Amino acid sequence: MKIRSTLLALTIASATMLAGCQNGSIGDSLLSAVTVSDAEVKSLSDQSCKEMDATNKIAGKNSKYTKRLNKISKALGNNVNGTPLNYKVYLTDDINAWAMANGCIRVYSGLMDLMTDNEIEGVLGHEIGHVELGHTKKAFQVAYASQFATQAALQYGGKTAAVLNDTQVLGFANTLVNAQFSQSQESEADNYSFDYLKKKKVSTAGLATAFDKFAKLDGGAGSSLLGSHPGSKERADAMRARIAAEGK
Repeated sequence: MKIRSTLLALTIASATMLAGCQNGSIGDSLLSAVTVSDAEVKSLSDQSCKEMDATNKIAGKNSKYTKRLNKISKALGNNVNGTPLNYKVYLTDDINAWAMANGCIRVYSGLMDLMTDNEIEGVLGHEIGHVELGHTKKAFQVAYASQFATQAALQYGGKTAAVLNDTQVLGFANTLVNAQFSQSQESEADNYSFDYLKKKKVSTAGLATAFDKFAKLDGGAGSSLLGSHPGSKERADAMRARIAAEGK
């Protein structure tokens, strides 16, 4: 799924038509999705992260994965522009990592098994970039509007549109985690990671080698890391070009 403003507009328009005059508050909620406040983003991000944590096996504090991630995250810092970063590892063979607007960052053990510490630093910098550049907020807006569209459809069918329950929040969270960004957004996040690592005096070489590894796995993978465009090889080449021009 690509995050496009036209998709957001169509979702809101169709859901608003469903809501009609039957329930003005639903229509208002749909329209407010495009200007959803930072407080609302944080609140539902907090709920989404909580639901994701509840449905995944989290590495304990004495786990080798937790200890390793703590070491890696220390080099990157635990705060970005006033937002505290909260790191945890999900014990799963899946290869993924994601961040939400509230600073919730989750890394899958499958990714950690595949990557070196420096490569993980590059991946985390990329995910932080999606947050800082507003990409995750755009994904949030689309998922938010889509959720209310579902409620509007229920209302139109004669049922009462309820507030988000745990199941709906989990569905919302999965939409955010699996969101795939546009080509320009991916490139922006890659370059953000490069600049962020340089600022933290961390080697940028891992960005290129991480994408080399992703390139071997590309093709049909569903995560935002592997299903994105441009392709991983092109992204590795772009990072090497920056390394050659600016140094590690």
